[in-house]
This record gives sequence, C-alpha cells and structure tokens, in this order.
Amino acid sequence: MMEVEPTFTKIVDGLLGAEGPVFDQDGKFYMVAPEVTKNESFAGQVFSIDLKDRKASVLCEPAVDGMGGVPAGCQSDKNNLLWIADMRLGLITVDRQGTYKQVCKEDDSGHTMQGCNDCIFDYDGNLWISAPAGKIAPHSYERSMEEAFGSVYCYTNQKKMVQIDTGLRFPNGIAVLHSADGRPSILIVAETPTKSLWSYKIQGPGKVGDRKLWGKLPGDLEGGPDGMDFDEENNLLVAHWGSGFLEVFGPEGGSPHTRIKCPFSKVSNLHFKKGTKEVYVTEHDSHGLWKFEWQRPGKLQYCDTLSI
Repeated sequence: MMEVEPTFTKIVDGLLGAEGPVFDQDGKFYMVAPEVTKNESFAGQVFSIDLKDRKASVLCEPAVDGMGGVPAGCQSDKNNLLWIADMRLGLITVDRQGTYKQVCKEDDSGHTMQGCNDCIFDYDGNLWISAPAGKIAPHSYERSMEEAFGSVYCYTNQKKMVQIDTGLRFPNGIAVLHSADGRPSILIVAETPTKSLWSYKIQGPGKVGDRKLWGKLPGDLEGGPDGMDFDEENNLLVAHWGSGFLEVFGPEGGSPHTRIKCPFSKVSNLHFKKGTKEVYVTEHDSHGLWKFEWQRPGKLQYCDTLSI
C-alpha cells in the first residue's frame, strides 16, 4: 500500500466539532459544527466560510421546539438549499439567509425518525442518509456505538422518507457510486466501530438490495471510517477517524491502495471543489478546515450535474 504526504493548508479552526464540508452550485462553501456540551445542552451551528479571507460566519443555530440541533453532515441541491443531517433533529434544510426547517418527524411507515449524521444526493435527486442516533428530540440522546440500532434512510425525489436498513453500529459517512451513464448503482455506508464499509445495490429510489461488505479499513486502533467522497476515476477517499489518514479505495473496494497522511489525527470528513483537485478536509483536533491537492479532480456532485 502506497503512502503519500501532500501539503495541507489550514483555512479556519476552533469551530467545536468541524464536519460536513460542502460547496453549493454557485461555489459558496459551508460546513457544520455539532457542538454538544457536558450537560447535553445542544448548540450546533451551520457556518458559511469565506475561503479567501479564511473566516467563518454563523449562518444559523438550528433548533426545533426549543431543542437545539447537532448538525453533522451537509449537502446542497440544485437550488442552493442545504440539506443537513442532524443527530437531534433528523433532516433539516437551511437556505442562504439561515432560515431552517425540519423536513419530517416520521418515516413513511409512521416510525419516529432517528438522528442523522451524514447524507449524499445521487444524480436522480434522491438523498441517502445515515442515522446512527436514537429517536429525534424530544427523546433522549442516544448513539449506536455499542448497540446496533443505527439505520439508513432515503429521502426520495418524491419527498418520501424510507428506512432502507437498520441494525448497524454507528452508520456514518455515506456515498453513491454511479454507473458510466450516470445511474445510481451502489450505495456505500461507513460503520465506524467495526471499520467496515458496507454496500447496497441501488434498485430505485428508496430501494436497495442486501447489505454486503465492500471494504475494510486497516489497523487495530480505536476509530474508523467517517466522511467520504469520490474522485473522477471512482476512487473513494475515506476519512479514517483517529488514524491521521485518508484511506483511498479503488472502485471495487476491498482494502485501500493508498493512504494520505494528514497533519492531524481526528479526520472527520472531506469534499472536492468542483472541477479541481482541491480537497477540503475537516478535523476534530483543532476543530478546523484544511485543504490539499489530490492526484485527480473529484466526481461531480448532484448540484453540479445537468438537470434531468
């Protein structure tokens, strides 16, 4: 396995739980900070980041019925609306003015939504979501690190929230592999405590095949896979929390073929800038945002593809 050590540049730090880096269709950059204090007073924040001046501005602090959120993952749609996976509020949307809205409290089966951690749009506009927390607020805050009650959802392009799987230990990062003609093909979900990457064959909006082991992260240290993103050749770059590396898997999974050394250990997420080799990485050592240059550009995001 090859190891590379590119030059990293720090953009901002001190954001108390840096996660969810994302560009919208117009190239504006956002991220989230899922702060949780010791007394479980939740005060997570959504940030707009000026990459040139290296400054962070609070866009909003989401709360519903007096319950503060824990925003952990973020994506943009074609209208520059942010879709945020929140560990306490489930799925919320945030516009450029900072106005936020909880999408739903229940799934299509009438079950209470679980707290969400990360999300990704496929090219058809379906939003796939990992949900490692227990029932959303006002229920007590629970995490599936030990007990396997974590789930995976799909919020379809027909505005239907479908639970597609459950029984996972802290499902975390999530990605969609598309076929050569742009069709959603494989859903990949990180299970952090087991260092596993699971795959599902996508059969349609909110419909998948059986869960199969797609890849495994190396090492016996505490930590595991977190956020992830594809480059243009369908290599999957995976944040390896606690290791100080980004692991790079080929399109077929298995074991990583390359490790990218980072100047921090608690790597949480990553996102390519459209049409470039620039990768933006979040971490929990200094709770910061960094960038480096990869060997090739990233895969287009849903918000950057042609309308269907």
